[in-house]
Amino acid sequence: MLSRRSDAGFTLVELLIVVVILGVVAAPIANAVIVSIQNTDATSARLAVSHDAQQSAAFFAQDVAAVGLRDYSGAVANGKVPYSPSIQLDAAYDSGAHVCGTASTPVSVVRLLSDDWDTSTPAATRRTAIVAYYLAGTELHRLRCLDSATVSDAVVAHHVDPATPVVTCSSACAGAAVPLWVKFTFTAVADHADPYPITLFGQRRQT
Repeated sequence: MLSRRSDAGFTLVELLIVVVILGVVAAPIANAVIVSIQNTDATSARLAVSHDAQQSAAFFAQDVAAVGLRDYSGAVANGKVPYSPSIQLDAAYDSGAHVCGTASTPVSVVRLLSDDWDTSTPAATRRTAIVAYYLAGTELHRLRCLDSATVSDAVVAHHVDPATPVVTCSSACAGAAVPLWVKFTFTAVADHADPYPITLFGQRRQT
């Protein structure tokens, strides 16, 4: 007696049906994965820009608080030494004979000048502190000098649209009467994120 061989297996029609079902199931899953990746990229970009905004805002507020370069060559009025112009806009590295950086340093959007006293010796020595905010491509740098010696040069914001920086002051920025506050606005444009307007604000300490 001959045994019957088993013909169990998939027919061509069954295979086609499986392929169609897999395609129907895989399409929404693939779309969900793509959307998830895009959302992750956008979130990461927003977080990076937000971090830049917080970092640059903290530095700028600190720098404006200290702004004010005294003019010791002038007459003392009411027991106070007057100020000389302490804020420079669109300033070269050696603007006003105050050197910070080199000839290759880009023109600064704004420079903030102040007195700095070296008290490491019995007779305190007066120095000029200069903080320059300049753009190198789309990166906003904060360059700090004491007299002509560079102390630090750090990037405080990325993806800055070079056409957007604007500096405004409570009074004439470059006047001898140092403004009470300074505002620096620009827009950050990062991949996978909407344009992000950033406002840096600082108020000068009253002395």
